[in-house]
Amino acid sequence: MTYDVNSIDSNESSYMEDSDSDEDATISNALADYVTQQYSRAEDARYTDENSWIKAYKNYRGIYNADVQFLETEKSRVFVKVTKTKVLAAYSQIVDVLLANNEFPLTINPTVLPEGVAETVSFDPNEPEGSDFGDAPQDLVGYEGDGKILPPGATMDSLLADKLGPLEDMLDGIPVKEGPGLTQSSVTYHPAMTAAKMMEKQIKDQLEESKASTHLRHSAFECSLFGTGIVKGPFAATKEYPNWEEDGTYSPVKKTVPEVSYVSVWNLYPDPNASTIDDCDYVVERHKLTRSQLRALKNRPFFREGAIEDALDAGENYSIKWWESDLLETENDVNSFDYNNNRYEALEFWGVLDKKIAEESGIEIPGEYGDEEELHVNVWVCNGEVLRFVLNPFLPRRLPFASVPYEVNPYSFWGIGVGENMDDTQTLMNGFMRLAVDNAVLSGNLLIEVDETNLVPGQDLTVYPGKVFRRQGGAPGQAIFGTKFPNVSAENMQLFDKARVLADESTGIPSFSHGQTGVAGVGRTAAGISMLMGAAAGSIKTVVKNFDDYLLQPLGEAMFAFNMQFNFNEDIRGDLEVKARGLDSLMQNEVRSQRLLSFLQITSNPVLAPFAKFPFIIREIAKSMSLDPDKVTNTPEEMIRQAYLMQQMQPEQPPPGEGPMSPQDMTGGGGANIGVGGAPLPGEEQFTGQPPMPPQQPPQGQQLPPEPTNAGLPPGMLQ
Repeated sequence: MTYDVNSIDSNESSYMEDSDSDEDATISNALADYVTQQYSRAEDARYTDENSWIKAYKNYRGIYNADVQFLETEKSRVFVKVTKTKVLAAYSQIVDVLLANNEFPLTINPTVLPEGVAETVSFDPNEPEGSDFGDAPQDLVGYEGDGKILPPGATMDSLLADKLGPLEDMLDGIPVKEGPGLTQSSVTYHPAMTAAKMMEKQIKDQLEESKASTHLRHSAFECSLFGTGIVKGPFAATKEYPNWEEDGTYSPVKKTVPEVSYVSVWNLYPDPNASTIDDCDYVVERHKLTRSQLRALKNRPFFREGAIEDALDAGENYSIKWWESDLLETENDVNSFDYNNNRYEALEFWGVLDKKIAEESGIEIPGEYGDEEELHVNVWVCNGEVLRFVLNPFLPRRLPFASVPYEVNPYSFWGIGVGENMDDTQTLMNGFMRLAVDNAVLSGNLLIEVDETNLVPGQDLTVYPGKVFRRQGGAPGQAIFGTKFPNVSAENMQLFDKARVLADESTGIPSFSHGQTGVAGVGRTAAGISMLMGAAAGSIKTVVKNFDDYLLQPLGEAMFAFNMQFNFNEDIRGDLEVKARGLDSLMQNEVRSQRLLSFLQITSNPVLAPFAKFPFIIREIAKSMSLDPDKVTNTPEEMIRQAYLMQQMQPEQPPPGEGPMSPQDMTGGGGANIGVGGAPLPGEEQFTGQPPMPPQQPPQGQQLPPEPTNAGLPPGMLQ
């Protein structure tokens, strides 16, 4: 599904027109100053968090921070990258859970009581001809205002057709009625569920086209390392698709599609007084643009060409931050390098703008916003120029960002990651390892003691194999002594192992979960390992739940709102709700499949069958077996059509008591069982005169079956 860019952009209102007048320049400068001021406030507020991120990053890379002081006696600079191991273990577990079935963990379901669409309809192929499913009382029901009374001229048939939506044509000719089937032969169909699955398929197709899984992986990595992962979107973007004409001419096709992207924590500056995205009055994203990228903004809607040219003429304005030198692992004078001298810094502002500030800036407010005290806007600023000013196009108003914490910090916007939890234990492990290495080197060599009074003065005292010293006096062998230093590295390694245990406890990621061998105790057996792995999954369960609540659910709701606002396909519209299913993936597919099959067996009871949603159950069984439910199962309309055609193809059944089948034949053999006739009488053909055979006596301890009776049977027929 593609979208008309004009229809989307028409929801955005731009009040900044290209102009070279002094008045327009004054407006731009005033608004640019406001955005820059808010950006500076957010930058100052997150300084402490930036220091924490730098520590986590250096521990991940195995780099000592500048504030680490080494003793003169310390020779080793070894760094044990346990932080990297823990971060990658957490990251892999999160990704394995969220993308277990190679699809984005979102699902769309109808609400408990959907409005405007029929929850269930049914038809019975065994219904006698002439009965009209649509025949229903035409009397008004309910009372005025309860939504149950019939509009003027409407019938129950017409209302049901409206609730069927796009399936009305597909079910044409099939007599359906609202409500679930109450007989064993009836077929039940869920129009609300159909709309939900079509919307789900639409959103997943959009997410796949936008490479949302890749962006989710990037966010999961930063969430594990720094404590926060961020995703931006959806927003309208124009994408170019390759296309070749029949004559080989390359003619790319441009389409406007919803897109999501990953945003690094280093480039996001939220409201310093907020703890979640929903609490933010504003959010600023910092962009590092090349000259070509800045000029390409002219092709996007509502970007001011004149302001972009002024920003380009003002020259490159990108200034490297203090933390970028650590990320780039370069010296502090990195501003001298060429790769920073040809970049532009652009600030993208999303948030609330007080109407008074807009009026003081000279911005003319449209009449429909005259009663509002604040505006939700999107502003781009570069080199003091306002490149773009529009109202927030999304309804309901929202910031197009989703932020997920690894570990929730209720008093800060930023979460706590594995890197921060490992900071102290990483320092301990490095210290004990350096002591062990230095001691091992010291104890592995002799300490040389020299009595210079016995040697000729002026000699080089360096000791090496084959070295010759000239002695001038004293007893032989008394000038040079070798002393063995004790080895205590084993004690240091014991302390190192204690620090490793502390790392397991502080992060909630045990060492055996990422491949450590030599687990003692219960971990020596397969059952014990399974039990330990199950217990270890409990820590990651909280993280996955955070992804569901803070990232997947808001992103899914935003995609749903985007399609409801800009996608005019009636097939996917309805009273629906979004559910994130990341936590559901923690249940093993085998266990889930067994439970679903057991439930299916229970609901096969005719008494319980009307209460079960068999299409949903079958789809879930396919998912648990890692199968694509859209490929291995029929759609509801296909199911109804197939069942109806099969019923029409079946031969007519004879009336009761006629035909080859015995009326009391309960075997379902279709008349294959032939009744046994009576014995021939004297004078009849085939009469042999042989007396009838006496009944056979059963073995001792057994009883004969009861003799059949011919009560109620046709003459000459026995049961």
